[in-house]
Amino acid sequence: MNLTKNIMIIAALFVCSCHSQNDNSEKDKNVQKDNPIGKIEIYDKSALPLIDSNATIEVIARGFNWAEGPVWIAEKNSLLFSNVPENKIYQWAQGDSTSVYLRNSGYTGTKERKGEIGSNGLTLDKNGRLLICQSGNRQVVRMNAGLNKPKADYTVLAASYNGKKFNSPNDLACDSKGNIYFTDPTYGLPQGDTDPERELNFEGVYKIDIDGKLTLLTDSIPKPNGIALSLDEKKLYVASSDNKKPKWYVYDLDANGNLKDGHVLFDAAPLKEKATVKQGPDGFKIDKYGNLFAAGPDGINIISPGGKLLGLIKIYDRKTSNCAFNESKDVLYITAADVILKVVLHS
Repeated sequence: MNLTKNIMIIAALFVCSCHSQNDNSEKDKNVQKDNPIGKIEIYDKSALPLIDSNATIEVIARGFNWAEGPVWIAEKNSLLFSNVPENKIYQWAQGDSTSVYLRNSGYTGTKERKGEIGSNGLTLDKNGRLLICQSGNRQVVRMNAGLNKPKADYTVLAASYNGKKFNSPNDLACDSKGNIYFTDPTYGLPQGDTDPERELNFEGVYKIDIDGKLTLLTDSIPKPNGIALSLDEKKLYVASSDNKKPKWYVYDLDANGNLKDGHVLFDAAPLKEKATVKQGPDGFKIDKYGNLFAAGPDGINIISPGGKLLGLIKIYDRKTSNCAFNESKDVLYITAADVILKVVLHS
């Protein structure tokens, strides 16, 4: 009898223990959901004028497959960004819900295609028209329709180099003269470097000048990704997301917008090694002081024009792909995997 009682007591304790563990598990889930999505880390006092150390990282939209290529549209007071796997561009505006802005943004073919089929990098040209890096179509285009009436009707600005189709244009920047700079890694190809439809045996950084002439600026950067111009447009910054050599580069530009010389601005390998989210450099933008706000290891890294790491907008548990400032550059929008984030840099 005593043995039976002991067995019943142990069984009861086991059941209670299971309930207790389940309850704690549910509580842990709730706590995890309520955790902040990130935090601001300041490494140098010169970062304090750039971002409030107590700035809030706000989730303004969620539920995307892979958000990319954000661009702020001042005249519409809205943000456009790519959802690459869905082949769509979305629009977000303050006080309004996120909505589909443009379908077939990166691939307009009828044949089923795997890989990154949608649009990626977005920017505006000097006349305020939307420029798109199309991963699926493997080209750089301009949307023919106005921003208020988007339509999947495009003018192809560049689709090949020396008769060979691009890999998958990724990100782009446009200067005040109308020159367009873009990167062309292999990320958008279904099988990457070994894809049977790959035609170029290198990954390049290119310029399309105002007359439409295409120039290969460099083919020496592995996995060229994000790209941006300095405020005076005398320097070109390029991110390399290569697994073995993740770096940010900077190049001097001549009067015609071609590369003169360049060097490594910042080596991301040590950052990546110690990071919780171990990604390489991705998209980035330049703030009003000339600093890089650059997606990379653990979030948005703030890097001075001289190559000093000043701070970090640390994003927990997900990779960040890119960011964009509003017109006054006091608000930053971040695309981070499945969410869109907003950071008011100074209140």
